[in-house]
Amino acid sequence: MAGRRILSLWFPRLAADRIARRRGDAVPTPLAVVGDRNGAQVLVSLSVEAEAAGLALGQPLRDATAICPALLTVPADPPGEAQFLMTLRRWAGRFSPWVAEEPPAGLMIDLTGSAHLHGGEEGVLARVAEDCEGLGLTVRAAIADTPGAAWALARYARAGVAPLRSGDAIDQEARATRSRAAKRRGWERGGGPPRVVTARGAEAAVIAPPGRLYEALADLPLAALRLPGDVVDRLNRLGLRRIGEISGIPRAALARRFGADTLRRLDQALGLEPEPVSPVRPPMHFAVRLTLPDPIGLRSDVEAALDRLLPPFCEKLKAKGRGVRRVLFQGFRADGGVASVEVGLARASDSPDRIRPLLHLKLDQIDPGFGIDCLRLEALATEAVSAVQHRGQLEVTAHALANLGPAPVGSAQALEDLIGRLGARLGTEAVLRLHPADSHVPAKSAKTLMAAWSQPHDGPWPAPTAPRPLVMFRPEPVDAPGVPDLPTRFRWRRREFAMRMAAGPERLQPEWWFEDPDWRGGTRDYWRVETEGGERLWLFFGRGGAVTDQWYCEGVFS
Repeated sequence: MAGRRILSLWFPRLAADRIARRRGDAVPTPLAVVGDRNGAQVLVSLSVEAEAAGLALGQPLRDATAICPALLTVPADPPGEAQFLMTLRRWAGRFSPWVAEEPPAGLMIDLTGSAHLHGGEEGVLARVAEDCEGLGLTVRAAIADTPGAAWALARYARAGVAPLRSGDAIDQEARATRSRAAKRRGWERGGGPPRVVTARGAEAAVIAPPGRLYEALADLPLAALRLPGDVVDRLNRLGLRRIGEISGIPRAALARRFGADTLRRLDQALGLEPEPVSPVRPPMHFAVRLTLPDPIGLRSDVEAALDRLLPPFCEKLKAKGRGVRRVLFQGFRADGGVASVEVGLARASDSPDRIRPLLHLKLDQIDPGFGIDCLRLEALATEAVSAVQHRGQLEVTAHALANLGPAPVGSAQALEDLIGRLGARLGTEAVLRLHPADSHVPAKSAKTLMAAWSQPHDGPWPAPTAPRPLVMFRPEPVDAPGVPDLPTRFRWRRREFAMRMAAGPERLQPEWWFEDPDWRGGTRDYWRVETEGGERLWLFFGRGGAVTDQWYCEGVFS
């Protein structure tokens, strides 16, 4: 690991600083981000003003509002904070291409061979502090030979050690024991202490001398090794509170009592075990743009421009083995406005012939205004696609002999194109399909899925044990005597009905392993009823459960 240098950035107030940036108040107010911890509302991030008012992380919200009545609280937003951290990762790429995220509020940067481009390591820290001050962020930075050491120095370089309980400190033992156990700090034995760089905008900026990891880490608390909290507590109860105090303990005993992970974290921090910095792979981005010499405004011109954009767009998709699921088509007007349409495909595709018809359905929504001088096509969502193997003559002949007719050609693709066209007009979520479900309850024998995000059922539809109505609905009460005998006359939906013929009963039991509010316990006796007026209804008599000792109607036959 000789010559390797790692920069660790920690944003201790990331969530609060993010909210403060969005608010942009001229007069800063105490701000706290509130999260849910074990069912209680606690403070998870504080602004500088909130900390100055005496608030602390982990404090219950009601206690904090009692201490600071002017406190402004905002609920935590983990997805938004993760997105903000990703934005900071892109900013940190100016210092090195090897940038990794350390959720929830840290970055790890491999500065090896790139620090001299910014005036050395002190110049890098000064640039980091300057940029973060302009962004309104609080940052703690540290540079060391290993990621573990940089992480520890960034978070604990100025942190103290927890107070000792009576009997825990080695200083409370006998004089001979203290004299043997006393250890001098690294720089008292001739080493060099970590340099604390004073940088505007940074709470702490530490540079550990190359090759002197032990001296830089010896006085830091054990939590700086990224150990679990219970392991740190057990070590503290034994009087071991600093990293230097466990480095001299026999390794076998340390691993046996506190786990191999304790040794691994110690070795990673000291450079005895490699720990790579794995940068996040940049997301695949597919977009093409066409700049026009003169503004256009006719639909035919927009269609011609779209025909020029689609081939290179699909070539980019094919080169990566991807297919587009959602496409954004934008027209940039000469007056600075932007008109855009978005379409979704039922199946990922890299074919211009399948994308073009969907965009043509929405081109009327693009308002050219005083003219469009730039068009852009972007893939918002993509999926991996594989080539479809077409059937040969033997398969087509076998299908024709088995079905006494020609094999359907491209039927699956035609259905997907139809779903895509319906989705472009009605909305992708409005196009639904039914899929058989494994349930003997009639109302649960099929489930409704969005057609664009599901596959059709492969095979014949499971045949029911008895005829089922064409239209089913939630059970509706029927005005009839509350006895299990089938009534000759009954009233339903404000109409009188006379029985002509009936078939049944079919007794069905509820699914006891599921909690169904419409059917809690009991059994149902179903009857297929035809009235004198010609109506064919599906009646049942409930025995126990949510519907008890009463007749109900649940469906209508064709």
